[in-house]
Amino acid sequence: MPIAQSANLALRFLLEVCALAALAHWGFQAGEGTIARWTLGIGAPLLAAIVWGTFVAPKATVVVSSPVRFGLELLVFGAAVAALFAAGRPGLAIALGVVYAINRVLVAVWGQQTR
Repeated sequence: MPIAQSANLALRFLLEVCALAALAHWGFQAGEGTIARWTLGIGAPLLAAIVWGTFVAPKATVVVSSPVRFGLELLVFGAAVAALFAAGRPGLAIALGVVYAINRVLVAVWGQQTR
């Protein structure tokens, strides 16, 4: 596998981690009171990780069609971008969305889908 394709897969993993971090950041900012902040700050990325691991990850436990898988992937990354906007980080939101879009196009062009 050429270096650029390997780098794209590494970037993909980093984007997934960034999406979880964005959801956590939003949760800790959005909650009213300590309990709500901790619940949202941990619960939002945990829910996204469960969806990702169950339906989207290469070794997902539930096999779904490609359109459903792509829709769930868009849902997770869209939620992360929206979370950054809601947390007052529009620059980071735009950067995450743009880099994700470029990465996703390269994944499709290079046939890097795992299923």
